[in-house]
Amino acid sequence: MIYFDNSATTKIDPQVLDTYNKVATNIWGNPSSLHKMGDRAHQLLEASRKQIADLLGTKQHEIFFTSGGTESNNTAIKGTAIQKREFGKHIITSSVEHASVANSFTALENLGWRVTRLPVDKEGRVNVNDLRNAIDSDTTLVSIMGVNNEIGTIQPIEEISDLLENYPTIQFHVDNVQALGKNIWDKVFTPRVDLSSLSAHKFHAPRGIGILYKKEGKMLSPLHDGGGQEKGLRSGTENLPAIAGMAKAIRLLLQNEPEKAAREAAIKAKIVDYLKQKPGIDIFSPVQDNFAPHILCFALEGIRGETLVHTLEDQDIYTSTTSACASKTADEASTLVSMHIDDKIATSAIRLSFDETNTLAEADEFIKVFDKIYNHFAKINHLGEN
Repeated sequence: MIYFDNSATTKIDPQVLDTYNKVATNIWGNPSSLHKMGDRAHQLLEASRKQIADLLGTKQHEIFFTSGGTESNNTAIKGTAIQKREFGKHIITSSVEHASVANSFTALENLGWRVTRLPVDKEGRVNVNDLRNAIDSDTTLVSIMGVNNEIGTIQPIEEISDLLENYPTIQFHVDNVQALGKNIWDKVFTPRVDLSSLSAHKFHAPRGIGILYKKEGKMLSPLHDGGGQEKGLRSGTENLPAIAGMAKAIRLLLQNEPEKAAREAAIKAKIVDYLKQKPGIDIFSPVQDNFAPHILCFALEGIRGETLVHTLEDQDIYTSTTSACASKTADEASTLVSMHIDDKIATSAIRLSFDETNTLAEADEFIKVFDKIYNHFAKINHLGEN
């Protein structure tokens, strides 16, 4: 079995699972309780928060725990918009964001906020000049993803950060769910970033837990009313086993990070070199420094993406049609549409995503299997014929 859908991984690292189980099966109090069992739980909660902060290069009190990337994105975006609504109701994002960001902006737009969605170029990247021209006196929030989840484009977060130095009252949110552990953190997490989202299942930790980084001094309106956990930002009893497991997972993820990212890049390069030789294949994730090493999106013209996914699945190779979060819908890839890729090609796209557990041998096996599939469909669609 080859699993090339690690961007939406179902695998929990055994060491992480061991940590999770030890916490889950022992008697721990509620971290908010006053008795000694509650204090013990609180100490573990804060130890996990400190470990994560140290690993990410932030302050301990800047780390907040959520249920995942979707909640982190919603909290950052809606929390900023509501908190700063008296100062302006213009917010800016890109046309290629994850659904949790895009739909948050649409929800605010329906409530009266003015939304600017920046276009992207042929590589799915926003133009900083477009952002500069979009900012006005009512702008309170800019939200641009660090790494595109469909094709792996690294957005120009450093250049955007430089621009926003001139606008200190605008809060800058970066959805970094796809960026951690890929040896690109400095490109997508700059000192100017005010808010950043992470989701634990992207790095072999349990589902249903995530992180929102909120820079010291920045204000958000909470979306949950309750007991005031997470310094009042996210009420609800903390999921202590998952938090402890996530802290362990980040530590493991960042060990030997450059070497792991290099292996992922080598797998991607090997498959890209093969695909380049095949007529009728469109590659949307080139091997370049401004693309993440772990995402490869391509299309076999004339074959719908879901057909190719299921054909590969029959050979025990697991891939995805663009974003796994939207792969069960019939819509074409939103990023490719924003890049003005023809609908017929966009609906043929699939995504491979790699992690440190994948190998070059698996890439060789994928190429061997895919070559047979390609030859079958090529005959049907007369690919390569003059």
